[in-house]
Amino acid sequence: MKARPIVAINNISMKYQSTEGEVAALKNVSLDIFQGEFVSIVGPSGCGKSTLLNIIAGLIAPSSGEVLIKDKKVSGPTIMVGYMPQTDQLFGWRNIWKNVVLGLEIQNKKTEANINFAQKLLRDYGLIDFKHKYPSQLSGGMRQRVALIRTLATNPDILLLDEAFSALDYQTRLVVSDEVKQIIEKENKTAILVTHDLSEAISMANKVVVLSKRPGTVKNIYQINLTCNSHTPLGCREAPEFREYFNKIWKELDVHA
Repeated sequence: MKARPIVAINNISMKYQSTEGEVAALKNVSLDIFQGEFVSIVGPSGCGKSTLLNIIAGLIAPSSGEVLIKDKKVSGPTIMVGYMPQTDQLFGWRNIWKNVVLGLEIQNKKTEANINFAQKLLRDYGLIDFKHKYPSQLSGGMRQRVALIRTLATNPDILLLDEAFSALDYQTRLVVSDEVKQIIEKENKTAILVTHDLSEAISMANKVVVLSKRPGTVKNIYQINLTCNSHTPLGCREAPEFREYFNKIWKELDVHA
């Protein structure tokens, strides 16, 4: 029997009002995402990538169509989804531990089991010795790991990453993307990444979805199969197939095409 998608995006369209009148951001977007997949979404600026993430998260409602998560229609924010935005959004007046458990407090899930799980995440990913430090005392890469652990602490089924590494310098970005990919795989999460960085999209994902210029539609979907000794994002960039995928998708992204 064919597996059911964990996320089913069915004919999503989104229009919004601007000073210039009605603007179509997305048009008839359909996509199935399965348990354990890491999906990257790329497309020209303004094509509705972040809008699509917000719809999946239940933060905004589409003009038409629907999103199903585990066969349940998304009608608002859901604990099944964890969201990592462009900046880490850690609260400077809360230490690292209090930032990590913030989601548990908001969801009223600060049980002994969940607190132990949060402690385990900090320990497993090298941050337990920094739990009493404050965000200003950590590097950008460490802050981003804290933000991921805060998201994982609520044990969501799906992680949404909206340009989650864009605030980091290039070298740190490479290291952190490697760390985040490994953490997501180890925790067996399904992830959807929106990024402008094509190399990042290809090296982190096993599926790359290319959206057209606005209104965004699904232009193509690439199943990524890379033969590399190290299956980290950095190692995957050395795969012989990497450049072929890069060139094909780059041509798809030509806004003049």
